[in-house]
Amino acid sequence: MPPDYPVFRYRPYESALAGRLVRLAEDGLDIIHVHYAIPHAISAYLAHQALLHQGKNIAVITTLHGTDTTLVSQDPDLYPIVELALRHSDEVTAVSSALARETQAKFRLEKPPQVIPNFVDTELFSPQRRDPALRKAFAREEEILLVHASNFRPIKQTPQILHIFSELLQIGIPAKLLMIGDGPERAQCEHLAHALGIWHKVHFVGSAHEIVSLLAIGDVFLLSSAYESFGLAALEAMACGVPVVAPAVGGLPEVVSPESGRLYPANDLTAAVHALLAVIEALPDFKAGARTRAQRFDASKVIPLYEQLYERTLHQKAPLREEKAPWHN
Repeated sequence: MPPDYPVFRYRPYESALAGRLVRLAEDGLDIIHVHYAIPHAISAYLAHQALLHQGKNIAVITTLHGTDTTLVSQDPDLYPIVELALRHSDEVTAVSSALARETQAKFRLEKPPQVIPNFVDTELFSPQRRDPALRKAFAREEEILLVHASNFRPIKQTPQILHIFSELLQIGIPAKLLMIGDGPERAQCEHLAHALGIWHKVHFVGSAHEIVSLLAIGDVFLLSSAYESFGLAALEAMACGVPVVAPAVGGLPEVVSPESGRLYPANDLTAAVHALLAVIEALPDFKAGARTRAQRFDASKVIPLYEQLYERTLHQKAPLREEKAPWHN
């Protein structure tokens, strides 16, 4: 949290970040690569304008992750500022094709953002991290262990997870549910688990630091989000050899392939249960498919895409003329 400031309640974050970026550029920085349009692309734009006064035409790359543009586009106060920052970025990237299309349409960009997906460390997120002793703490050997991880925000629709799980139990599938994370809807989910009579089958573990170990002991990763720009949590689960059952929204169809899980129509809980049963019935095959699919998003394969983007951006970036900037004339 920013320190107290005499004039404002908190030190102005965007301005302070812009100033720090200027200082870094003065020390030799050639590219500012920011993640999220709000607030970082705004700070990068301010830094770029300040550096023009010094005759340095630094390159700015903005990577979009989702709600920073999809929700902001609905805010009339923030929209023009974000549009300005995106239009003045030398390159804009998005983590999925779905997000790239949506961003181009909503902000009327001349060209679509380049798609560079999120990546995962498949050595860290690995089936090798599966700990049988840890799994026994949450489920018996014959039980299916479903795992969900999120920040419990409304867009994640976490109560739906409990309804899907309750339906699975009513069918007679022996199972337990591991709910990882914390947020505004956690209390509602805990209350719902009691109301559905499944409280003894659900484990709420909060914001766990050992997320890899918890994902690795799961059998199926379950999502119910209204929107996912990419689905990084799903990818991390897949890297651990855990197949995914999720709604076909946003960028999830670009991550979850038929061999790595099943997608269902958004908010169709009956279809979600059927998708879950299909995965459970062929679990070994789906586990292997999930791991194979995740390896396509390994950091070693995605990071070079950013390196190529940096090289191309620097090559295309025109240096300032002697007059430095228009307002110096």
